[in-house]
Amino acid sequence: MNWKQHIHSDPTILLGKPVIKGTRISVELILELYKNGWSKEVILSSYPSLVADDLTAVFEYLGECIRHELYFPIQKVA
Repeated sequence: MNWKQHIHSDPTILLGKPVIKGTRISVELILELYKNGWSKEVILSSYPSLVADDLTAVFEYLGECIRHELYFPIQKVA
């Protein structure tokens, strides 16, 4: 899967946050939905402009970010 076919960033859309191409649906929103317990099926039915590959691309994008060290270090909790 090439996430770049599904996700892009444009400074004129949501201040440049990564979004699903052709939408204003951000990677951040998709992750929040998953965090809040939404299933893939519920997300796709709630956002009909999305396809399953868009959701897969979100995780491919995140994996690449981590491989390129684009993340916040986790600090030890005492």
